[in-house]
Parts: sequence; structure tokens; C-alpha cells
Amino acid sequence: MKILGLDYGDRRIGVSISDDLGWTAQGLEVIERRKEGQDLLRIAELVKQYEVEEIVVGLPKNMNGTIGPRGELCQAFASELSEKLQLPIHLWDERLSTVAAERTLLEADVSRKKRKGVVDKLAAALILQNYLDSKSKK
Repeated sequence: MKILGLDYGDRRIGVSISDDLGWTAQGLEVIERRKEGQDLLRIAELVKQYEVEEIVVGLPKNMNGTIGPRGELCQAFASELSEKLQLPIHLWDERLSTVAAERTLLEADVSRKKRKGVVDKLAAALILQNYLDSKSKK
């Protein structure tokens, strides 16, 4: 069963995918958000192409655990995805996932230009991997 992971942002959506067993996550692509609705169409294509059965959307919470305006946008996006795709959508606490992705890329000495193109994809992979790890512990 494949699971899609999404790091939802204003300009880009990082996308990751699990392996068939749900053990590992890998970055897939970054969707540029240019036209209204195009991002949902691309996600629907990926769901069909990879036979995805569930989606995990990163939920940015404040450091005190509350949900702010950014989190509310992600909740609305997840609700819209659920309506369009008729799949289980899980919101997953993504606090500091982008920071962790940036740090990983800096440590790997990836140039600033290249980091911009992959940081969202790596953040999505971190979100999905954390979700997968939590499921395996149960």
C-alpha cells in the first residue's frame, strides 16, 4: 500500500511516496503552484500513477502545539483533497521539517540554487517517514 506525503506551501508542494510495504519514504517531486487547481490535478495524477491509497499532509503547528493561520490553510487543503480524491487524508505534525531538510542539504554541501529546488521534496519525505515510523511502532 503506497502512501503519498505532501509538504504544502504557498508557492510549492513537496511530494514524497512510500515504498509498497510502507517502510520508507523518498522524495518524488515539487509541484509549482501557479494556476488555481493545477496542483490538485497533479496530485490526482500521482495518486493514480502510483496507486496511492492514503495521503499524509504536513500540518505546521506552532511550537506550543496550537494551530495558527498556516495550519488552518493546510487543514483546508487536506479537506479539499479528501473531497476530490475520496482517500483517507492524515494531518501530521511537521514542526521544523523544513528546517531539518535545510540543515541536511547544508550538511551535504548542496548549493543554495539546488537547495531551493529540492528542500520541499525532502521536507515531504521527512514528514512521510515520521508518519511511517509512528505506524510501525504500533
